[in-house]
Amino acid sequence: MSPIVVEGPELFLGAGDVYVALLRPKIDPADPGVRLAAEQAGVTPEEFAGSGDVWTLMYEDGPGHGEFELPGARDVEADGFAEQLQAALAAGGPFTVEAGDFLGIDARPAAESWRLTARVTPPEDEEDGAAAPRTVELGALPAAQLLADLEDFRRAIA
Repeated sequence: MSPIVVEGPELFLGAGDVYVALLRPKIDPADPGVRLAAEQAGVTPEEFAGSGDVWTLMYEDGPGHGEFELPGARDVEADGFAEQLQAALAAGGPFTVEAGDFLGIDARPAAESWRLTARVTPPEDEEDGAAAPRTVELGALPAAQLLADLEDFRRAIA
């Protein structure tokens, strides 16, 4: 089967198997891989691809991972989070930036990098109640790369 191309704005913070990612996946229903997968699943390519307008938060902290959709999140909120993160990085001191009640980033400068810690709070599940919040130590990330990634993310949203 050919790989399915997933596009849309995405912000990955971290490296390797320790990261948080805020993304709005968009899958093209005309993609041959999507058409084949949809056929195998017994649905239309449009159903298989989905709406492409729902933000998702993914995280992995080495031994564990998870993801959840953020159906109420809008592009303007994701851009606002990225803008706050850019401004805080430019200010140069320790900071905390929140993206709603599902993601918080704590950061402190470290030479030419930033040490980041993410606090991920999954939404309440109707059956299981609230999932346990996770703390993901993202480690030291290069300042210049963080700023470039944020700029790319904001450009992709625009």
